[in-house]
Amino acid sequence: MSAGSPAVRPRVVLVGPMGAGKTTVADLLGARWGVGVRDTDRDVEAAEQRAISDIFVDDGEQHFRDLEAAAVAAALAEHPGVLALGGGAVLREDTRALLAGHVVVFLRGGLADAASRVGLGVARPMLMGNVRGRMKQLLEERTPVYEAVATHVVDTDARTPDQVADAIEELLP
Repeated sequence: MSAGSPAVRPRVVLVGPMGAGKTTVADLLGARWGVGVRDTDRDVEAAEQRAISDIFVDDGEQHFRDLEAAAVAAALAEHPGVLALGGGAVLREDTRALLAGHVVVFLRGGLADAASRVGLGVARPMLMGNVRGRMKQLLEERTPVYEAVATHVVDTDARTPDQVADAIEELLP
């Protein structure tokens, strides 16, 4: 390991939009590999002792993004298992820089599958208003960023979480 490299690194980091199945697939991989699973959205909620939607409403998106960036930095430095990042975590340049050198898998899915997983009535702060239209806009805006940070891309459309986990296992040593 080179000087300055972290002593602990996640085995894999999962990124992608809401509804891609990051948390579900992370849980499956963690169980298969016998390693811990960490989800930065869960980390933020645990640290703040409130839901992400409450953080957005009470303190605004920028405050949440600051908490999220800190959670990602800590997890990348401390967690040796499977790490799932929130859908917007990769938007920050400092987070993208921290991901360099990690094994990052982008779970790429289309609007129809993501909408069916998320649901159109779910209280997600980034989906206020026209849920389907907002999901489409977020996918279009964020997909190039997910692709830029990814070491590998795994398509999730028409696949079960187990099939997605199988595809990831085939890619990784």
